[in-house]
Amino acid sequence: MQYRRLGHSGLQVSALSLGSWVTYHNQVDTAAAREMLAAAFDAGVNFFDNAEAYAGGKSETVMGDALKALKWPRLNYIVSTKFYWGLDREGQAVNRKDTLNRKYLSQAIDGSLTRFGLDFIDLVYCHRPDPHTPIEETVWAMSDMIDSGKALYWGTSEWSAEAIRAAWEIADRRNLHKPVMEQPQYNLFHRERVEKEYAALYEDIGLGLTTWSPLASGLLTGKYRDGIPADSRAAMAGMGFLVDGLTDAARNAAVVQLDTIAAEIGCSTSQLAIAWAARNPHVSTVITGASRMAQLQENLGASAVLERLTPEVMARIDAISAPIAM
Repeated sequence: MQYRRLGHSGLQVSALSLGSWVTYHNQVDTAAAREMLAAAFDAGVNFFDNAEAYAGGKSETVMGDALKALKWPRLNYIVSTKFYWGLDREGQAVNRKDTLNRKYLSQAIDGSLTRFGLDFIDLVYCHRPDPHTPIEETVWAMSDMIDSGKALYWGTSEWSAEAIRAAWEIADRRNLHKPVMEQPQYNLFHRERVEKEYAALYEDIGLGLTTWSPLASGLLTGKYRDGIPADSRAAMAGMGFLVDGLTDAARNAAVVQLDTIAAEIGCSTSQLAIAWAARNPHVSTVITGASRMAQLQENLGASAVLERLTPEVMARIDAISAPIAM
């Protein structure tokens, strides 16, 4: 396993990491989470991603219970969570829904710490931008979260380059803790933001990336060529918004071409796609997901594929994927 600095920070994260979106609580219980966390850790993974909103907070609880059972030294692993949507959606709880204001953020971190059973969380993210709260208020609240010892680093997820730079500059002017990392979607069919929009930020402010969806929600596994399998993510309740993208004819045709390249270099198409994302020098870690041990082991196998992605192979991959990427 390779280890990389998280942006310009001194924190070293594994090139591949393990996330919990959709899977924890919904498909993976505490026992299964403990087994997969242990297997990932044994393979060199040291970063485990989560969010307050995943399974309505239950994903954090599952991961926290699994970590407690594993009894790893706290120095040896990195845990994240993300804030924005909030958990209280009933009545008049307007300050705990879809916001990044100080009141919400100061309470959200305490809730996550309780569910995880941890004294601090390594990485905390603003899960989406909040157009209704001044960025300065959010920056102060996130910086104070770090000053309190409840978190170590903060960053953003799916923010525009303009908003990230604005947050960084406010923190710089006020001598506050600056955003260190961004968590964007990044895969062969979704690359505009990482490769173009953020381009200046890597050098200018030292932005690190912890990217998600390297398999484009499963499209790059090839499982959606003939429609939506009954046991797939897209068939789950509440995931219908994925269907159009997963059944796109041009992209599924491209996956068939990628199969050929994967076979030539001795890996699966899934491993090819994950390794491709990790090959980007600006990506600190690629967050993978798994509902079964076999999926986890398949994904982790991408680590050995990195060295096979020669400039020639990368050019062939780009010729297939770039014309239909967003």
